[in-house]
Amino acid sequence: MANVLLLDANEVAGRAMQGILARGHHRCTVAVNSADAWKALHDLVNIDMVFLELELAGEKGFDFLQRLRDDAFLKQIPVIIYTTVGDHATVRKVLLLKVQNYLIKPYNDEHIFREVTKACANPWRALQFEEEKSFCAQMGYAPANLRAMREDLAESLEKSRAFFEGCVGSRNPPQVHARIDALTEKAEASGIWGVVEYMANAKDKATAGDWTFFKRCPEDLAYARDLILLQLDPKRLLAGTMTEEEKEMQRESQARALWMHADVDKSGPMVSGEEVMLQAEALTACPAIDSVAAAFQMTADGTTTNLTQINDLIAKDPALITQVLIAANHLDHDEMTIIDDPRTAVGLLGNIKLTAIAKALPTIPARHMHVPPITWVHFWMFQMGVARLAQFTARYLEFELLVGRAYTAGLLQDVGKLVLLKLFPFGFPAMVNYAREHKIPLHEAETKFIGCTTRELGERFATKHGLPTSLCRVIRWAEAPQNAGDDIELVGVVSLARDLCLHNHVGFSGDTPKDTAPPIEDTLAWQVLRTRVFPSFNMKKFEAEAHALCLELKQNLAGKQQQN
Repeated sequence: MANVLLLDANEVAGRAMQGILARGHHRCTVAVNSADAWKALHDLVNIDMVFLELELAGEKGFDFLQRLRDDAFLKQIPVIIYTTVGDHATVRKVLLLKVQNYLIKPYNDEHIFREVTKACANPWRALQFEEEKSFCAQMGYAPANLRAMREDLAESLEKSRAFFEGCVGSRNPPQVHARIDALTEKAEASGIWGVVEYMANAKDKATAGDWTFFKRCPEDLAYARDLILLQLDPKRLLAGTMTEEEKEMQRESQARALWMHADVDKSGPMVSGEEVMLQAEALTACPAIDSVAAAFQMTADGTTTNLTQINDLIAKDPALITQVLIAANHLDHDEMTIIDDPRTAVGLLGNIKLTAIAKALPTIPARHMHVPPITWVHFWMFQMGVARLAQFTARYLEFELLVGRAYTAGLLQDVGKLVLLKLFPFGFPAMVNYAREHKIPLHEAETKFIGCTTRELGERFATKHGLPTSLCRVIRWAEAPQNAGDDIELVGVVSLARDLCLHNHVGFSGDTPKDTAPPIEDTLAWQVLRTRVFPSFNMKKFEAEAHALCLELKQNLAGKQQQN
């Protein structure tokens, strides 16, 4: 897991970056100006890298970058420029300051993960220290002695903070030089070269009579102390490392507890099913996770007329696919033409309408699904897995007319859970826990808490807002494909894909999977599909390839593909 700092004044960019990094289980701290970024770097000494927008209010991104490169401790931190500025003169100027890469917005997931992997391959903080084993061999130290020396240096730096702050007024060069020499000796003996360099700079400033330098010494020495302590104990939790989302989760704990501890067996549902349905109908659009909505808005706001990036983003999210299809089917067009292809929908809507859709999306904080093993990342992995398996199944069974729709249907089949999260943020985790504890299917737990299932909820929302009927049936009957009517093949394909992903542990849907995947022939989905395949169909081969694809998807969706 990487700890990333983003310096960007654009709120949408911040939410988008946080969402992208969360999929790779990385943490992201967002600063909107250079002062906040500088403070974050010193408060959170475990920051691994910086993504930097050049266009900032106040101190510009280039000046902030120059300040980093002039700093004895931070000059080696990896910096990736991710900006709207792309002129050749600026690029050349920035590259001279040895940035890791220079990227142009909007964000691209694969590029971001690639930069994170590169930055973490050779951690910058390690460059501040001599490697313990080789340094001990060279100096004749025992590892325990070296650690004790570094701990002593950290303590000496802490004790020196008040002394150096007082130098601003006392201005006594011999006294300052003596303290600096003592700290330098300890730093050299400990193999901590950032401190050695800092002390050399401090000595030069004292000799030159530049006493203003010492005003920031307490902050710098505290940072050096924390840097050493983190190196000694990488698991050490430093003050201030809790993100705003984590703080908000603490504040929300009381409301969450109300759902988690509800005795629905005695008191009945927390809310009536009909009331839930009416609230679902009242939603103005399909709710999306906040970071996804931010990434969509950021991409749709781009000035480029190339819609490839927008299509790629929409193709990876159930809420975006749902809302784009709803919006496209509301356009003035031949009423006999049903738009169920997201790319067609994007082309019909165009940038202006897509931007308006992005700004109007109801949002769900990702933390509302963060009650491990329930996380947005794992839920997203499951939806993507179902989409890919549904497409694979349709093609393998030679349902050629369903191949495109199968992916879309697989991705949005669980959209009812997003509706639930928007209406009752802490309901879903409570239902999942109840189902697990009582060993019942999730849809039964849903009924106990809200008087209906999320499939009924999703269908009501989708039907009310005009999603194509075939997709509404997928949402409603993905777990009972025998009831799907005219769309039984499409629903059956999605249902089978869902079973495969569930029992192969591709992501997490909320339902408790079996320890081993049951035979495909035993699923409800296969009961409706078996009569629709050719007599020569090789079930054994299909089953082997489907399970192999599940394994591949688990690896790819978990981010391992980007790390190779």
